[in-house]
Parts: sequence; structure tokens; C-alpha cells
Amino acid sequence: MHAEIHVFIAVSLDGYIASEEDSIEWLFRQEQGGDTGYETFYETIGTVVMGRRTYEWIKQEMTEGFPYADKPCWVLSRTVQAVSDAKVSRQSPTDLVMDLKKSAEKPIWIVGGGEVIRELLEAYLIDRFQIAIAPVLIGRGVRLFSEGDYEHDLVLEGTRQFDDFIELTYRRKQS
Repeated sequence: MHAEIHVFIAVSLDGYIASEEDSIEWLFRQEQGGDTGYETFYETIGTVVMGRRTYEWIKQEMTEGFPYADKPCWVLSRTVQAVSDAKVSRQSPTDLVMDLKKSAEKPIWIVGGGEVIRELLEAYLIDRFQIAIAPVLIGRGVRLFSEGDYEHDLVLEGTRQFDDFIELTYRRKQS
């Protein structure tokens, strides 16, 4: 059995995963006491994949250390040759994920960003979406679901409230 591809991400109520400056500072202004499900989710995954801009934001803003150092981590980039905490792939998101699925035994987490998610949606590779809706409107920025050549039917697996956040978990309906 091949590994599933999961998106676990926070989004503003108006559908953005980052500001125009690629920042998620708006997310950290929200109170997030108690269990957000992140630790449980993180224990289930085997590999982390993200775009270069997401990686650069994490490196700049999370100064206490790279949060995914204990997992194989891939950064997709056509411009950067190497990074200190992960492997760099010049492949398309689709090609990299297809290659990783062949040998992965645990789910692969797509951290972001929006363009990586869009391409994987177009290739029908994302199996599960775990989306935390933050109680904030930011007006503009990087959309979670940008326009693309995809249409997916989903099945609701669950909802959960933590503080002022709502988490929705959907699975792609298999045809």
C-alpha cells in the first residue's frame, strides 16, 4: 500500500494561508490554547514536503530551530540548490510526490504553499485535508485553493472546535 498525501494547514476565514508577504503572523495572533491536534497529526506522518517560500518563512520566523528536523523533509525549488535542514528537489511537486509515495510507509505531509497544493490537486494526489479555520479575515494574500484545473468530491470525516478555531477534516472521494 502506498502512502497517502495529507494537507494539514491553517487558513483565515476568507481563505488565505499567508499574507501577500508570505507571512502567517496573523495566525500567531490568535489564541490557541489546548490541543490543536498538531502533535497527534505530526506523529502519524513520515515525510514533509514544502515549497521554497514556505521553507524560507519557517527558517526566518521559527528561530528556535527547524521544526521538522526529525523527519525526512523536502523543499521544492527551481532556484535554490541546497538548504541546511532538508533535501532540495528541482522536480515538479507531482513528480516528487509520486516518487516519494513509492517507498513511503507513512503519510506524506504537504506543508504548503498554495502553488504546491494547487499542482497536487490538479494531479489528484491529495488524499486528505485537515484544515483549521482561524477567526481572522486578512483580505488578501496566498489562497489555500487557487484557481486550477481540478474538481474533487470530498467526504467529511470530522469537525472539531478548539478555542475560536474550527477544524474540518475531509477525505477525497475515490472514484
